[in-house]
Amino acid sequence: MTEAYILGLGQRALVTYLQLAGPILLFSLTVGLLVSILQAVTQIQDMTLTFIPKIAATILAVVVFGQFMLHAIVKLTYNILINLPSLAT
Repeated sequence: MTEAYILGLGQRALVTYLQLAGPILLFSLTVGLLVSILQAVTQIQDMTLTFIPKIAATILAVVVFGQFMLHAIVKLTYNILINLPSLAT
């Protein structure tokens, strides 16, 4: 197991993490921003108003991007497990 392999593995894991978290965070950010603009326009200052739309956006993002996210994590895990025997020697 070389340093280059460990750094490459860490880089792939970080990129996969960003691919998995990115769509969910972007959906939540967009919905939160829209609800905040709506609150500013209507002058409704209820702090709990943003929770339900953000939860709905998160669930929608998982439904829409779930197959892509599952494929990305399975691909990373598969590559790690395939290379595992060569790392033991």
